[in-house]
Amino acid sequence: MSDSDRMYELEYPGPSAQSTDADDGLSMVIALQGYADAGQGVRQASQHLLQALDHAAVATFNVDELIDYRSRRPGVTLDHGRVVDREDLALTLYRMEDSDGQPFMLLTGPEPDLRWEAFSRAVAELASRSGVDRTVTFYAAPMTVPHTRPLIVTAHGSDPAQIQGLRTWESRMIIPGAAMLDIELLLSRGGLSTLGLTAHVPHYIAASDYPEAAYGLLHTLESVADLNLPLRALEADMDKVRQQLAEQVDDSAEIASVVGALERQYDEDQSRQRKRRDNALLAPGQEVPSGEEISAEVERFLASTLDMSDDDGDNGNEDDGEDRDADTDDVPGYNPDDNPDDPDR
Repeated sequence: MSDSDRMYELEYPGPSAQSTDADDGLSMVIALQGYADAGQGVRQASQHLLQALDHAAVATFNVDELIDYRSRRPGVTLDHGRVVDREDLALTLYRMEDSDGQPFMLLTGPEPDLRWEAFSRAVAELASRSGVDRTVTFYAAPMTVPHTRPLIVTAHGSDPAQIQGLRTWESRMIIPGAAMLDIELLLSRGGLSTLGLTAHVPHYIAASDYPEAAYGLLHTLESVADLNLPLRALEADMDKVRQQLAEQVDDSAEIASVVGALERQYDEDQSRQRKRRDNALLAPGQEVPSGEEISAEVERFLASTLDMSDDDGDNGNEDDGEDRDADTDDVPGYNPDDNPDDPDR
């Protein structure tokens, strides 16, 4: 029995039986909770998909092999002194259908605490069985952004064409590892297209439910995976949260001051982003030059032009006669007798 066989159990019918030629080229959405899930954006996105769309389990992972219960203790319900229920920490791969009947896969549940490499290999094996050729991974990170501005979703991926038109990270960085990142790395090395989407959640509400993060992730998923998803329920939740936040800002001058500072920072950053996009002459990562830098560059250009003009003038005076004769002789139909002012007439 292989490592992956012990790690998950295939549901009936298994992915190989469900896959057809029409399913080739499926997208797999990876939405694991526990890492980079500010505002519960990843959890809400996966729950919304399961509640709104038809789905069937393809494989169920053995969480005893993957979860450290002391670091992620499941909730237990006591009813009048009696233990009656325990939270189910299920980690499951589903086959979904969007509103138009287009199939895709969803891997959701708690991020494994243990055996990331074996887990990644198991996911890659299931992706191959199911006809998956691209993955989209959800993240939600606390950022210094205000809730009063449009939500930002930043993309990273193995295929430059897939992230074209999306906002991307503009610097090299080292971040804490995650099981999802291990999956992305393994699948991209195997030739599959991988895309990661990170919703920027206002840091001051990162511990609360923020449905706008889930909406931003799913709305971006629609465009990159060519899916049609029902999102109206999330829009209603977003309106409620916005109203609650607006009331809190109105009631607190301190909160209003913080939000105002974040708005100014956000607007300045967006302005820089627009300038970078509009200036096609800039190299990747190059900043837009300041007015002083542009003036200095113009002065240097004019100075070099004047120096070249002086050199050309000296050379032209020495050979002026010869050059004129050579030039006029070469002109078709030119006759010096036709020019009474010509000294050589």
